[in-house]
Amino acid sequence: MKAICIYCGARTGVNELYADGARALAGALVEQNLALVYGGGKVGLMGIVADEVLRLGGEVTGVIPTALVEREVGHTGLTRQFIVKDMHERKAMMARLSDGFIAMPGGMGTLEELFEMLTWGQLGIHDKPVGLLNMAGFYDRLAGFIDHARDEGFISGEHAARMMVDSDPRALLARFRTAVPAKALYT
Repeated sequence: MKAICIYCGARTGVNELYADGARALAGALVEQNLALVYGGGKVGLMGIVADEVLRLGGEVTGVIPTALVEREVGHTGLTRQFIVKDMHERKAMMARLSDGFIAMPGGMGTLEELFEMLTWGQLGIHDKPVGLLNMAGFYDRLAGFIDHARDEGFISGEHAARMMVDSDPRALLARFRTAVPAKALYT
């Protein structure tokens, strides 16, 4: 593993533990010599995790669509910054540049990116690990819903397990290193 893609909010949320968790994840990435790939913004949790990786001497690659450079205040101090045409190009490039995907707290965009990577794994488009950094119980209900969908027969146990959930960034990264890729639904 060389680079981890982090999906997270362009806001910080109301709980300071989210910002603390972003800094802890940044520290774990740098300690393990893993580069950060993320959405390229300077605001919210995105900005916090990027700034902390940079402060600690790590490598940060941002990928941001032209339309969001102004709205998300595109970060100008990154190791690499790619400005792309649209969200589709952004997500595809972030996926190519990454060896795994972690969702921190965030909104609709974070959830959409998380589920796209879970779906791509299910379909065999990639075999990279996907996880939730469950800071302050933020993702408890989502993890419970995935269990419910599995119990109701809409998600296989193997594919439900693709979404690793942990509140400790170091433990989540350790699980990534030992993850066995799930079989694709359609191959």
